[in-house]
Amino acid sequence: MSPRVVLVGAPGAGKSTVGHLLAERLGVAFRDTDADVELTAGKPVGDIFVEDGEEHFRELEARAVRLALAEHDGVLSLGGGAVLAEATRELLAGHPVVYLEVGLAQAVQRVGLASARPLLVLNPRSQLKKLMEARRPIYEGLATLTVATDERDPEEVVNEIVKGVGS
Repeated sequence: MSPRVVLVGAPGAGKSTVGHLLAERLGVAFRDTDADVELTAGKPVGDIFVEDGEEHFRELEARAVRLALAEHDGVLSLGGGAVLAEATRELLAGHPVVYLEVGLAQAVQRVGLASARPLLVLNPRSQLKKLMEARRPIYEGLATLTVATDERDPEEVVNEIVKGVGS
């Protein structure tokens, strides 16, 4: 078993929105590893960061990704930082990975500066910019397809993904 498509990208790229629509279009299930982590931990991602620390969250995240890649045959959305783990990057080899690319202005607008995103608490715009710059080369290196999402309707993005990875 293997996911039809794995979505990666920064916070605000549209992984959840596009992922749900893409799964519907392909007639498969949608799965989000952040939701898996929350289910396992019994609390929201933000609370895991604050109460247990980022290292613990990353361990839970790596386990969630490993299980999802082995068990899920639909559309899989990874948390923005999941690709930071080398083991995760190795597991993604051979999978159809779609990098949803988003610019800073759109990401800020979509995420909202008052959001509960744990890595964006202090000076969110600056933190998001640094995070996106640091992760961009990783996303690009993993991607079998890159799709820009700025100023685009989610349906347009889904259409491009379907064309790029086949239905």
